[in-house]
Amino acid sequence: MTQGIDQGAGTGMATGTGSATGTATTAAGSATGTAAIGEALFAAARAWLAEDPDPATRAELTDLLEAAESGDPVAHGYLEDRFDGRLQFGTAGLRGELGAGPNRMNRVTVLRAAAGLAAFVTEQHGTGQVVAIGYDARHNSRRFAEDTAEVMLGAGHRPYLMPRELPTPMLAFSVLRLGAKAGVMVTASHNPARDNGYKVYLGDGSQITTPNDALIAAEIDAVGALADVPRGAVEDVEAVPEDVIDAYVARSAELVAESTHRDLRFVYTAMHGVGFELFRRVLTNAGFPEPISVPEQQDPDPDFPTVAFPNPEEPGALDLAFALAAEHDADVIIANDPDADRMALAVPDAAAPGGWRRLSGDDVGMLLGHYLATAGRRGTFATSIVSSEGLAAIAADAKVGYARTLTGFKWISKVPDLAFGYEEAIGYCVDPRHVNDKDGVSAALVTAEFAAALKAGGRTLLDAVADLDRVTGNLVTTQLSIRSDDPEQIQTMMRTLRRTPPAALGGVAVTEVGDLSAGGVALPPEQGLRLALAGGWIAVRPSGTEPKLKCYIELGDREAADRGPVVKRIAAVRAELEEWFGQFA
Repeated sequence: MTQGIDQGAGTGMATGTGSATGTATTAAGSATGTAAIGEALFAAARAWLAEDPDPATRAELTDLLEAAESGDPVAHGYLEDRFDGRLQFGTAGLRGELGAGPNRMNRVTVLRAAAGLAAFVTEQHGTGQVVAIGYDARHNSRRFAEDTAEVMLGAGHRPYLMPRELPTPMLAFSVLRLGAKAGVMVTASHNPARDNGYKVYLGDGSQITTPNDALIAAEIDAVGALADVPRGAVEDVEAVPEDVIDAYVARSAELVAESTHRDLRFVYTAMHGVGFELFRRVLTNAGFPEPISVPEQQDPDPDFPTVAFPNPEEPGALDLAFALAAEHDADVIIANDPDADRMALAVPDAAAPGGWRRLSGDDVGMLLGHYLATAGRRGTFATSIVSSEGLAAIAADAKVGYARTLTGFKWISKVPDLAFGYEEAIGYCVDPRHVNDKDGVSAALVTAEFAAALKAGGRTLLDAVADLDRVTGNLVTTQLSIRSDDPEQIQTMMRTLRRTPPAALGGVAVTEVGDLSAGGVALPPEQGLRLALAGGWIAVRPSGTEPKLKCYIELGDREAADRGPVVKRIAAVRAELEEWFGQFA
C-alpha cells in the first residue's frame, strides 16, 4: 500500500495534467466500483427477501434496503454488516445476533442448518432416524425448533419436539433415552437477549466435534433454494413423551443417597431462564424442601429485564439472590444460567462484601470432584486445560483416573470412562452415562446433598474448600478479560505476548511461554498461550463467542498455612497482567 502511494505521488509531480487525468480516472473507477458493490449488496438483500418466510425479518430488511437504496449511509452500513459473510457452523453449532441476513440468526439461517443436518444424518445412517429437538425461552426459539422439526420430517426422519421450553440437559438426556441419531437445542445459553443459537448433538448425547462439524457445514453449503427443501407439518411432529421428562427426574434422584440429610435452606434463581420447573421437581423429588426462588427471575423472560448480562458469573447478576438469601438466612444460593446447563454457587461469608461469596467454577468443580471420588465414584475425572490443576491432585489422592482436554464440554464428554467432568466456566457433569454434557440441575442436586451433609455435621461449604486446600496445595484461580472490537489487535496482543512476554508479574517470575497444551493435546499456533509461573500458570486464548481475550490465572503454595498469601499474590499478578495489556489500548 505504501509503495503504491509513493509511485502515484511521483507521477503527479512529473506531469500535472497526467496527475489530474489519473485522479479523475481513478475517481470514476472508484465510483463505478462502489456502485457495482452497492448493487451486488442490494441484489443479495432482495434474493434473501424472496426466501425469508418470517414477516418480522422481511419487514426489517425491506425498510433497511429501501433506506440504503435511497442513499442513507447508516442504513447501508447496517445492510453491509448483515450480508458481510454468514454465521459459520462449527463445533459450537451456530450462535449470533437475531435479525435479517446471512450474518444473523433467523429462520432462513436455521432452515438451511436444519436441511444440512438432515442430509448429514441421512448420509451417516439412512432415513427414518430419530432426531430430538429442544428449545429455551429466547426470542424465536420455539419457531426455530419447529422449523427444524418440519425439515427433519420432510427429509424422512422422525423428529421428537420438546413439549415446552426446557433446559439444555433435558435435550442431552433425551438424545440417549430416545436412541436419537442427532439432537438440536435452540439456545444461546447465557448470551445477551439479542442473541440466539443452534447447538447440535450426535447419538452419544454429546455436542459435535471435528470432523463432524465440517461434514455438517459442507451439507449446509450444499443446500439449494429453500423452496426446494421438503418440509412436513409441525402438527405431525411427535412430542417428546412426558415419561422421558419423568425419567430424568427419577434418574436424578438416584444420584443422591437415601439420606436423612435434607435440612437445607437454599435460595434459587433461574436467571429469567427455563430452569425453575425442572430444578424444583428434581430437588423436591429427592426429598429437599421447596426452593426459595427469586420471584423477579423465576419465570422465563427473553428480555432478561433484571440483569445486564444473564450470566451468574457477571457482577450484579446475583444481587437479587443475595438480598433474598440474607432475608431468609439461607445456607446457600444456587443459580442456573438461562438454559440451566450451568450452575453457580454462593455461600455466606462474613469477610465478603455484602456477606456473600460466590464460589468460582474451579472451587465448585473441585468440591464436587472430591465429594464424588471419596463417595466411591470410579472412572476418569476430567477437566479442561484452562481449569484448575487441583482436580489432578484430587484424582491422585483418591486413586482414580484423570484427564485434561481442550476447552469445552464437547471435548470433556469424549473422555473414555468419564465419571465426572467440569470446566471453570461453571459447567459440571455428574452423570455422564445419562447426560453426556454439563448439567446445572443434576449438579445442583448433588451439591445440595453435600451441603446438607456438611450442615448436619456443623460445617459449611467454605470448610470443605479449606479441606481441599490441603489436598491441592492452596490453589487459587482468577480470570481477566481483555475486550477489543479489533480482531487484528487481539492477534497483535497474542503475538507480542508470545515473543516478548513480561519477565515477571506481581513479583512472580514468568519462566516459560508456549502453546496452550496439556497431556499431549495441543492447540494451533496463536490460538492459545500458556505462561509458566513460579508456583502456577497463566493461559491466554481468544474467546470463541465474544470479541475478547480470556486470561486464566492459577497460583498455589503448599508451604502456606492457608490461601491468604496466595490470594494476595494472585491479585498482584492479575493487576500487572492487566497493566501489560494496557499498552495496546
